[in-house]
Amino acid sequence: MSLSQILQKGRVAVNCGILGVRISRKYIYTHKMSEKPAEHTASNGFESKTPFLIGVAGGTASGKSTVCQRIMEKLGQQHKEQTERRVVCISQDSFYRTLKPSERLRAERGQFNFDHPDAFDDKKLLSILKDILAGKKVEVPEYDYISNSISHRSHTIYPADVVLIEGILVFYFPEVRELFHMKLFVDTDSDTRLARRVPRDIMERGRDLEQVLNQYMNFVKPAFEEFCLPTKKFADVIIPRGADNLVAIDLIVHHIWDIMYKKRPEINGCNGHLEVDEANGRRMSGSSEDTLSR
Repeated sequence: MSLSQILQKGRVAVNCGILGVRISRKYIYTHKMSEKPAEHTASNGFESKTPFLIGVAGGTASGKSTVCQRIMEKLGQQHKEQTERRVVCISQDSFYRTLKPSERLRAERGQFNFDHPDAFDDKKLLSILKDILAGKKVEVPEYDYISNSISHRSHTIYPADVVLIEGILVFYFPEVRELFHMKLFVDTDSDTRLARRVPRDIMERGRDLEQVLNQYMNFVKPAFEEFCLPTKKFADVIIPRGADNLVAIDLIVHHIWDIMYKKRPEINGCNGHLEVDEANGRRMSGSSEDTLSR
């Protein structure tokens, strides 16, 4: 699908005439699109690449992982072997810290706050991301939601062109946030998020209804308002309604496609952020407002 076809499908706000706002030289020009990125053979035997790192934040059950899945599907990466993927995805949940015995008991009763920054091992996440940026093969642990612990299993992330990192607080920790070349925030209505979380936690994670609702009201909702929502201001692109926003997904896929095939877009310096909404209008903050409409 061409970019013009994408734009015709919905209303898109554009700052300085560029699709992908807050397009600072930091994230667009990690390596020139018209040139091959730096590559060498790493000690693990795989060709080392400097990947384009994309952070995907948003509240619980906002659709972060689904957005990442849609992006990978549209790029034809979902069914490729791990060693052949040019786009990979990592969840921040893999970096929950190990709970103390007393914390584990509270977690079993639904009385531990997994949405607080202290629940994460941000140092480990930072270390893994730096290794990824260095073009190294890394092992990412898997999180067991039923036992509230890191499992003994892990999955291997091989050097790739684009790496998506999704999680509720991926923009909260400054050192981690500064590593991202692009930052997406999935903005979904709180009622919709709760309606998704309740059946998910009951059917997939073995919780009961009372526990899910108590945890949401006592921990999830307050933590979202205190820690997650304020990080929305760091986003380069805001995606209302998550994976249902097909225009936003197509725009992001188009940009990633350019990265993968080393196409460098023409630029003008600008500073702002983009919110893409295919049906309900658009909102943009920045120094100028150039808009494209149907």
